[in-house]
Amino acid sequence: MSVDELNLRPATSADVAVLFELIKALAEYEKLSHAVTGNAASLEAHLFGDIPYAEAIIAEVASQPVGFSLFFHNYSTFLTQPGIYIEDLFVLPEYRGQGIGKKLVTYVAQLAISRNCGRLEWSVLDWNEPAIGFYKRIGASILDEWRICRVTGDSLSSLASGLES
Repeated sequence: MSVDELNLRPATSADVAVLFELIKALAEYEKLSHAVTGNAASLEAHLFGDIPYAEAIIAEVASQPVGFSLFFHNYSTFLTQPGIYIEDLFVLPEYRGQGIGKKLVTYVAQLAISRNCGRLEWSVLDWNEPAIGFYKRIGASILDEWRICRVTGDSLSSLASGLES
């Protein structure tokens, strides 16, 4: 691949099927295929519906989708500025090591700067040493002292109704 063949662009509703396939490929790589319970229709509604909850960037080589980044805005009360949270960053295995991941992160970083965001952040699985190394090389700090808290499914319903688990 030459840099000239790489194209990064915002996803459109026409990309939803391929984007969902890339999401499933990411889940397989992370050994989390069982966790993919959503579908392309929901993804389309959430990216391109009346209330867009997230945005996505598609990476193409010779017009073939080979990766993506899906992200959304968050907010830092300490900075009193918006930020961008990258939910997913993925490049197909056969296209890794060619700078595509870095270009995807750079693209989102440029969006963050243009939108006056105070930070760009994401999570990484603790076993994913190649990704951790990559993130450190591009200047990211790995915040070992922070832990993700998550409430889903029945626990979310219970919490919302005021019931204890």
